[in-house]
Amino acid sequence: MKTSGFSYHRLVSYDRRKMTGHSLDWEHQPLVYKHYPGIEPLLLPQDVSLPETRLSSLLKHPGVASVSSKMDLESLSRIFRLTYSLTAKARHGGADFYYRSVASAGALYPVEIYVATEGVTPLRDGLYHFSIARHGLSLLRPGRFTFSSKRETEGLDTTPPDITFFITAILFRTAWKYRDRSYRYHLLDAGHLLENLVLALKAMGAPHVVTLDFDDDGINRLLCVDEEREVCLAICKAPGSAPYDREAIEGINDLGDDIRNASRVSRKETDYPAVREIHRAGVSVVGHPESAPPMVSLLGHVPQAWRRLDGVDPWPETLRYAEAVIGRRSRRNFVKRPMSGACLTTLLDGLCAGWEVVAEEGTCYPHPSIAIGFLVGNAEGYDPGFYLLDTASRSQALVHQGVFADRMARICLDQMWTAQAAIHVVFLSNLQAVDRTWGPRGYRHAMMAAGQMGERLYLMAEAMGLGCCGIGAFYDAEAANLLGLNPESRLLYLVAVGPVKPGQIT
Repeated sequence: MKTSGFSYHRLVSYDRRKMTGHSLDWEHQPLVYKHYPGIEPLLLPQDVSLPETRLSSLLKHPGVASVSSKMDLESLSRIFRLTYSLTAKARHGGADFYYRSVASAGALYPVEIYVATEGVTPLRDGLYHFSIARHGLSLLRPGRFTFSSKRETEGLDTTPPDITFFITAILFRTAWKYRDRSYRYHLLDAGHLLENLVLALKAMGAPHVVTLDFDDDGINRLLCVDEEREVCLAICKAPGSAPYDREAIEGINDLGDDIRNASRVSRKETDYPAVREIHRAGVSVVGHPESAPPMVSLLGHVPQAWRRLDGVDPWPETLRYAEAVIGRRSRRNFVKRPMSGACLTTLLDGLCAGWEVVAEEGTCYPHPSIAIGFLVGNAEGYDPGFYLLDTASRSQALVHQGVFADRMARICLDQMWTAQAAIHVVFLSNLQAVDRTWGPRGYRHAMMAAGQMGERLYLMAEAMGLGCCGIGAFYDAEAANLLGLNPESRLLYLVAVGPVKPGQIT
């Protein structure tokens, strides 16, 4: 049994010398839409206005103004439209394919959203599943529901949410292709979705709290998911002002096999024990340490000089925030053209945004279990090389000078299109330090934080007319060696960004 994030990450690492091909079982390809037989979704309004704000205003000003705790169906529809929606249709292999507003490894879309609402006019209070295919809500439980997190049981939170969002992953959707390694992608994809949700709530001016530490069994029971197939990974609540009911989910009834079986997405589902084991290992919540060394200092690098990051104002955005969400695609037809210094500085500026909230409030969003670096291949004002980014001090440092693009492309399973990108942003973590500080659950936090920042890169790149494509598949030991990481540290996620030829979408 793999009981730590480091041991799981090492177990499922790719090794060039040991890779064996496998064919996909197309007959049992998992469904990408969840459906509850006998429950007709309440369709949300489709024709809703979207905010005119710029992405820069959401990221550079993390505070949000408090608004009325009451929301209507249009407000809720707007949040879902900006968080998780079908954005375009194409024809692939003789079938319709729908692009979504979030990135997903292999376009397998394991994530689902549930929402517990109270006082959303004229919606009946209760727990709902959001149907992305129908843009509607399926009522699972009528009534008032909330949850008890560690912070709340300590008396740090005395008001309930009017709206609580639950993000889950259906495990076989991604395991069908990526097998034991798939838990990495479940977490990255949950992070992608979480970042979209937080930005949508900011755009709506809604106060919110992200919770990654909660009672797994209680929440999965509330959602009535089959825990062998679907698990909750994150909660985001928009607080209201009604009295807090701590007993809302205690002794909650089972909704029956018909509801629970909706977590099944294929007639034949292969079990991958390593996925179940690492997830169950993370059930216990260690909590938030009073202090921990910044992750950027635990990778084995001691840069000689840090240089303050000069911000760009205004950002070179050509699209508004909502346009970037709807237009977001994986674009990888990179061309060997330099990225402007203003665009690169903007990307770094955006990646630094919000981390000061963690230091001041002790919240877990974004989680401080990752460090950020970037490989420059072709960017104005930067020598080619490997750089680290200190998000706390908003500074950068050159670690190693040189051209790394071709070698990193070979490490990314010989996907040589990667070498054409202007930069590679790398999300790193000392996984043994994560295990020591947060226990096995810390692995969830680190991978989801990488996914959150990856989605942020997608949106910033889209807003500036750049291409962007995330890569979670690489030869792990080779990547660590190229980046000069110490034995405890690993690359979690790589996102390639740069100018692209128009037209190619994947």
